Amino acid sequence: MAGLRSIEKKYFEDLFSMQTGYVLPDSLTNSAFSELFRDCINIDIYQNKYSFNGDSKAKRLRAFWEIEPDNVVAKVLDELLEVWKFEQNKKSKAVETSTYIQCKNIIDRLNGKKVEKELKEEDFLSKEFKNLDLSLLNIDIQLESVIKQRIDEIQKSLKSGASLAVIFLCGSVLEGLLQDKALKTPKEFNSANASPKKDGKVLPINEWSLNALIDVAYEVKIIELDIKKYSHVLKEFRNYIHPREQATSKFNPNERTAKISWAVLQAAIVNLSIQKKQ
Repeated sequence: MAGLRSIEKKYFEDLFSMQTGYVLPDSLTNSAFSELFRDCINIDIYQNKYSFNGDSKAKRLRAFWEIEPDNVVAKVLDELLEVWKFEQNKKSKAVETSTYIQCKNIIDRLNGKKVEKELKEEDFLSKEFKNLDLSLLNIDIQLESVIKQRIDEIQKSLKSGASLAVIFLCGSVLEGLLQDKALKTPKEFNSANASPKKDGKVLPINEWSLNALIDVAYEVKIIELDIKKYSHVLKEFRNYIHPREQATSKFNPNERTAKISWAVLQAAIVNLSIQKKQ
C-alpha cells in the first residue's frame, strides 16, 4: 500500500483533473490509460482488483495507489506527469507550477529520495553571504565591473532606505547573470520544460523574462528552491519601473522587501559561483 497522504492525493487529483472521473481527459482514453500502465509497470489496470471504488479511470487510479507499494505508484505517477507536461508544452503553457513541483517532491519521497525543503523567510534572511567573490563567476571583465558597481549601489541604497532602488538593481543584476549563464549553456536552458515558448518553439534567450530565467535555472539545478521561492518581487521588477504599473498593483516596497531581494541576489551569486567550481 502506497504511503500517499490525503493532501498529497489532492495535488495529483487537481493536476490530473480527476474530479470529473477521468485522468488527464485531453490525452488518456481508456485504451491509452491501459497502455500507460502496461508499458510502465506491466500491470492491467482494468483488473477487477482495481475496481472496488468504481470503474472510472480516476477511481481505478485511486484504488491502484491504495493497493500498490510506494515505488510502483511513484513510477506511474511520474509517467502521468510526463503526459501532463506534454499537454502543457503543446499549449505553450508553464510547466513548473507550484502544484507540479509539489507532485515531483511527493514522487521523490515515495522513491525514498531526500526532498528539498524550503527555508522559512526568517531563516532565509538570516543566512550570511560574506565577501561575495565575483571573480568566481564565469563572466567577462566588462560585465563583472558593471555587476560590482551595481552591488555597491545596492549596498548604499539599503543603508539609505531606498527600497525601490534596491529591487530595481537586484532584479537587473540577477537577470543579467542568469541570461549570461543561459547564453553560455543554451542547450541546457532551451531543452528545459519551463523554457518559454511561442507557437510550440522556444523563444530566443534574449527575449526571456526574469521569471522564465529563474524557473529554468531552478529546473536545471543552477539555483536552489529558496531563491526561486523568494524571488517573486524581483520577477516583476521591470513592471515596477513604470509608475502606473506600480500604482495599479498597489506595490509599496519596504525595508524587508529590499532585504529579501538582496538576499535572493546574494544566494544566486553563490549558486552561480559553485557552478563554475564544478
